[in-house]
Amino acid sequence: MDYVMSVVELLAGLGAFLLGFKFLSDNIEKLAMNKLRGWFDGLAKSKWSRVAGVGIGAGVTALIQSSSATTVMVVGFVNVGIMSLYQATSVIMGANIGTTITAHIASLQSINIIGFVTILTCVGVFMDMLSKNEKVKTVGLMIAGLGLVFIGLDLMSSAMEMYRDNAMIKEFLASATNPFVLLLVGTLFTALVQSSSAVTSLIIVMADGGLLVGGTGTNAVLFLILGSNIGTCITAILSSIGASTNAKRASLIHLMFNVFGTVIFSVFLLAWPGFMSSTLAKWFSDPGRQIAMFHTFFNVVCTLLFLPFTRVFVKIATKLIRDKKVREGAPAPAAEEATLLDARFLKTPSIAIAQANKEAAVMAGLAMESLDTAFKAFVDGDESAKEKVEDLNRRVGDLERAIVDYLIRISSSDMMREDEKTVSAIHHATGDILRISELADNITKYTRNCKRDHIEFSPGVLKSLEKMYEKITALYESTLEVFDKKDLAALKAVDAVEDEIDSDRRTIIDDHIKRLNDGKCKPASSGVFINLVGNLERAADHLTYVAHAFD
Repeated sequence: MDYVMSVVELLAGLGAFLLGFKFLSDNIEKLAMNKLRGWFDGLAKSKWSRVAGVGIGAGVTALIQSSSATTVMVVGFVNVGIMSLYQATSVIMGANIGTTITAHIASLQSINIIGFVTILTCVGVFMDMLSKNEKVKTVGLMIAGLGLVFIGLDLMSSAMEMYRDNAMIKEFLASATNPFVLLLVGTLFTALVQSSSAVTSLIIVMADGGLLVGGTGTNAVLFLILGSNIGTCITAILSSIGASTNAKRASLIHLMFNVFGTVIFSVFLLAWPGFMSSTLAKWFSDPGRQIAMFHTFFNVVCTLLFLPFTRVFVKIATKLIRDKKVREGAPAPAAEEATLLDARFLKTPSIAIAQANKEAAVMAGLAMESLDTAFKAFVDGDESAKEKVEDLNRRVGDLERAIVDYLIRISSSDMMREDEKTVSAIHHATGDILRISELADNITKYTRNCKRDHIEFSPGVLKSLEKMYEKITALYESTLEVFDKKDLAALKAVDAVEDEIDSDRRTIIDDHIKRLNDGKCKPASSGVFINLVGNLERAADHLTYVAHAFD
C-alpha cells in the first residue's frame, strides 16, 4: 500500500509541477506577449535573421516554457506566409535551447531552500485575491505558479524516497543500459505525453532521488534525454496536418534537427562511455544537474553545428515535401482569399488578436480598393468596373465573416483587459469597413444611372469631387496609422481631415444648388450628385469610426 501511495504522490507532484508551469507561462505570456509579438514581427526585417531567429526562439520558449508551443506558432506563421521557411528554421533551433530551462528548474529540487520557496504559492494567491489591479493579479498568479512548480518538485522528491532503498527497483533501472531501447523509450513516452519538459523533469527527479537509469558511471540516462528531443516533435507534426506545404516543411525541419543531433550525440556518447561520470561529474555533483546541463549542451552544440546549414535544411525539406502539381488538363483550383487567421494561434490569444488585426487591415485595403475603383469609374463613366467592385466586395464580406468568427473563438480564452478592448475594437472596425464596400456598390449604381439618363458633369465639378476624394485617401492613410500601427497620435490628423471633408461636402452641395438656380445644371442630376457626395462623406465617417474604435 505504501508503494501505491508513493506512486500517487509522484503523479500528484508531476501534476502540480506541470500545472505550476502552465500558470507561470500563461501569465508571463499575458504580461510579455506584446513584446514577444514585436520580436516576431521584427524578425522579417532583421539583417541577421538567423542569429535573431535563434535568440527569439530561445527567449520566447524560455518564457512560455514550451518548445512545442513555440514551434506550433512558427508553423502557423509559415502557414499564413508571414514567416519564411528560412527564418522559421532558426527560430525552431532557438526554441530547442529555450526549452532546457525547465530541466534546470527541475534540478533545483536538490537545494535545501526549496521548502521555503513554496511559500510563493500563498503569496501569489493572496495577490490575486486581494488586488483589483489586473497586472498585479497576473503577477500574483505567475508567482503562485512558480511556487506550485517547487511544490511539485518537493512532492516528487518525497515520493522517490520509498524506492531509493528498494534493491529490486534499483537493479531493474541499473540493467536498462541498451542505448537504442532507451532512445526509443524516451521518444515514445514523450510523444505520448507531448511534453519533453515533463519527461525530462521526471528523469531528473528520479536521478536526484537515487534512481538513475543505467546506474552510475554510464551514459544510459542521457539516451532517454536524446529520445525525448525527438518525441517532442510530434506536437508540431500533428499541428501541420492540413496546413500548407511550407508549414509541413517547417515541422519536418524540426524533426530533422532533433534526429540529426541525436544521431551525432549518440555516436559521441557511445564512443565516450564515461562522459557523464568522468566529465559532467567533475563540474556538477548532483546527477540531476548533470542531466540538465547535458540537455542544454546538446541543444546549444546542435544549434551551433546546424545554423550555418539552415539553407541545406530548407532544401532537404523542399525536396522531401514537394509542391502539389496540378494534372495536365485538370481544372485549376478555385482561388481563395489568403488568410492570416490560423487556428494554431488561438492558444496564444495576443498573437491571435494581432493576426485578426492584420487581417482586418487587409479587409480595409480591399474595401478602399473597391471604393477607389467605383469612384474612378464614375469620373470616367465606366460601367464595366461594377464587376470588379462586386468581386472585391465579395472578398470583403468573406473576410468580415471569417474575422468575426475568429474573434468569437479568441473571446473564449482568458485575456488581459487590454486585449479584450482590442477584440471589441476590431469587431466594431470590421462593421465600418464593410459599410465602406457597400458605399462603393452604391457609387456603381450612380454610374449606371448617369449612363442611362445621359447625365454629364462639367470638368470643374468632377475636379472638386476628385479633390474631396484625395482627402478621403489621406484619411485612410491616417486611419491605418491608428488601426494597424496603434499610433493614437494620428487621431488628430484623422479628425482634422474628416472635418475638412465635412466642410467640402457642404461647399460642393451649396455650389451645386447655386448652379441649379442659375440654370447651369440639369435638375435630373441632383439626385445622383447629392447622393454621391453624401456617400463619399459617409465613407470618411466610417474611416473615422475605425480609427476611434482603438481610442
